[in-house]
Amino acid sequence: MTSMRKPLLGSVAMALALSAGAAGAETIRFWTTEEQPERLARQESMAQEFGEASGHTVEVIPVTESELGTRATAAYAAGDLPDVIYHPLALALPWAEAGILDPDAATDVIDALGPDTFASGALEMARFDEGSWASVPADGWTQMIVYRADLFEEAGLEPPTSYAAVETALEALHNPPEMYGFVAATKVDESFMSQVLEHVFLANGVSPVGPDGFTPLDETATTEVLEFYKAIAEASPPGDLYWDQSRTLYFSGNAAMIIWSPFILDELAGLRDSAPPTITDDPTSSELASKTGIVTNFAGPSNPDGAAWASINMFGITGDAQTDAAIEFVTYSMGEGYVDTLSIAPEGKFPIRRGDGDDAEAFVNAWSELPVGVDRKAPLSDLYPQEMIDEIVAGLDVAQRWGADDGQLALASKMISSQALNRVVREYIDGEIDASTAVEQLNSELGAIQ
Repeated sequence: MTSMRKPLLGSVAMALALSAGAAGAETIRFWTTEEQPERLARQESMAQEFGEASGHTVEVIPVTESELGTRATAAYAAGDLPDVIYHPLALALPWAEAGILDPDAATDVIDALGPDTFASGALEMARFDEGSWASVPADGWTQMIVYRADLFEEAGLEPPTSYAAVETALEALHNPPEMYGFVAATKVDESFMSQVLEHVFLANGVSPVGPDGFTPLDETATTEVLEFYKAIAEASPPGDLYWDQSRTLYFSGNAAMIIWSPFILDELAGLRDSAPPTITDDPTSSELASKTGIVTNFAGPSNPDGAAWASINMFGITGDAQTDAAIEFVTYSMGEGYVDTLSIAPEGKFPIRRGDGDDAEAFVNAWSELPVGVDRKAPLSDLYPQEMIDEIVAGLDVAQRWGADDGQLALASKMISSQALNRVVREYIDGEIDASTAVEQLNSELGAIQ
């Protein structure tokens, strides 16, 4: 860390800063990857509200996420970084180590808001070193096992929270072509397969990276992963499957379980005409949503505590920032303006802060009342029971990603992007290689990635 600024004095100091008005007014630049017109308009409205409260001006600048790394590196070299960047988890530690982000500023924000108000899993993934964080976790979502709770209940099955529970459900419910037990991701060149596989590996505590970089995969635990994935693939339709077939078959009532992101939640309830449930004759019906359950924390036999795969986004304060004004803006966006932050896309922005010092569940309760949907809108709390809302949010407490705990997210991302994992697993489930060969091949190919 390079900055030696003293931290802010907490909420009282923040309130004074916000009331200072134009006396210390600054213009700050905010890069955001939420560039869809409706989302951009919401952020510009938030910036205006913050400006009226603080006296500062915020220029909201949309940046395509795939270009974010290149643009930030170029801006850093030119000494022209924006003040705040909304960015994905994978960039947090590399940017902090490179000097693009100011961990001291992020830590000031988190300390002022209260670390205990943040989801512990998300906060841990943002850790820079002992007592500091690279960036401020803003929102996220956890991948889910989406399942037919009605069929599970009728068959006397436990929710699919573990490999064993899923395999038991496959035996009871798999009856193709009327009902497939699962729709596993098997299309090798789709990032969806990479995402699902990382989730399944994490569930069993298996990762190819450790504190020093590549760590050989444990053969026993990895074999358990491979055997499980083969079981769900064999309970799936033939062919190259990805998110499209998963959703289509679940929506038509022909799949008992799928793995998907929470962006399916509004579609399940018939709120999006481009992806309607077809299980009934009414594409606007919420019947399928009422029959659906979700699991975020999923466990394998070698990792009974399980894990949730999460996508986390963050507010990063840069090394070139007008730091005090940037801290005010991020604190506002995570505090007084946090419900507005979440409202940009509620179905994919789970609250990383459940509440504040006054009400430990304030943000969760407000988020559950935010309208979701495209062609029709309704709050999640009207569509799903409270226990399901609780499960959705709780996933962020146990959220994990390969390399996050070890400072090796960048290496893990390269391994995932290589699609070696997808290819070798597909060879195994197709019967072209045995488990021992698959583990050996994975260790060889992943170990060669620098």
